[in-house]
Amino acid sequence: MRVATNGTELETTVRGSGPPIVLLHGWPHTRRVWETLDLPGRTVIAPDLRGLGDSAPADDGFDVATLAEDVLGLLDALGLDRAEIAAIDASVPTAFLLAARHPERVTRLVLMEGTLPGLPGGFETPPWWFGFHAVPSLPSTVLAGREEEYLGWFLRSVTDPLLKEAFVRAYSGQERLDAGFGFYREMAHNAELIRAAGRLRVPTLAIGGNVVGERLHRQLKPVTDNLLGELLDNCGHIVPLDRPDALSALLNPH
Repeated sequence: MRVATNGTELETTVRGSGPPIVLLHGWPHTRRVWETLDLPGRTVIAPDLRGLGDSAPADDGFDVATLAEDVLGLLDALGLDRAEIAAIDASVPTAFLLAARHPERVTRLVLMEGTLPGLPGGFETPPWWFGFHAVPSLPSTVLAGREEEYLGWFLRSVTDPLLKEAFVRAYSGQERLDAGFGFYREMAHNAELIRAAGRLRVPTLAIGGNVVGERLHRQLKPVTDNLLGELLDNCGHIVPLDRPDALSALLNPH
């Protein structure tokens, strides 16, 4: 379904019934990154983020404060007072800020394979593409027409060729490339927002694979009241594709 929220429209998959969980994808993914998860007894809500996938085009609003309001508006549109929020990769800062600012709307926060700009304990040296993606207009100009080669490097662990093709297609063309790079252009601003957010007071689970590993847990520990950590064996960066079994077990009701 297409859901109007916060001045944009998010294409959203809603399936199942039971306690709601909102799944926020990273870069360069779409909501389809979650489709192999088996979550019986849950209402699963998986949007394409602002400007990405099948959602409405957007050329601004990629800071975590705006993206968090997008998710709150999605909850409102679906008539949900509260939900569990799970996020991976580039969506981790958005989910963090949403839960810090609006703990009354979040039953539990699950963050995986991402880091939080502005907090110590992340990568000592940021990955090379962070700086490249943050340069306005340059990466989309350079990469337009070469999306398959470039994005394919980040998606090399995706074994389903049709899913990989769908991800590449979702970020093809300068407009969609620019929207995806919006996460990176806002990193300095997002760091300020994260530092000012205060403590996390909702139950929080940090999940690491073999890329971010324990870094996220290390960042969260000083600012989180109720924190658990899980480091998954034999798991790469794209947790729902690499270890859907383990992730489904962690997200299912206890």
